[in-house]
Amino acid sequence: MCNVSATSVAFGAYDVFSQVPLDSTGTVTVSCDEVPPPDPVISIGPSGNSGGFFPRKMRRAGGADTLDYNLFLDPSMSRVWGDGTGGTMTVQLKNVHRQKPPVVTTIYARVPPRQNVSVGTYSDTLTVTITW
Repeated sequence: MCNVSATSVAFGAYDVFSQVPLDSTGTVTVSCDEVPPPDPVISIGPSGNSGGFFPRKMRRAGGADTLDYNLFLDPSMSRVWGDGTGGTMTVQLKNVHRQKPPVVTTIYARVPPRQNVSVGTYSDTLTVTITW
């Protein structure tokens, strides 16, 4: 049996006047107590608020404002982590059956600067899928 879990990406306070993006990280963890197929693929679905990847959007609780953000495969934040469609990429875990569990993969996340939004709590819901 294999389990997949993901930590939330928590950006903290967003400053609408900042000239620099707000970055954060999260993780996806895969652990198995049996031998899985060798190269599972992890995908992250589109934004529940925008329905897409470019950009994903967080929505303000109790309001209509949205805050653009995205998730990436790399710390340079150049490859959008998605489901492999529309210019997004997935993560293929190589040789999971040979690694000591759990296998932890980092999610790199960024909120672009200078978005004019109201103060509040913003969130989005995403689906993480692992394909064996």
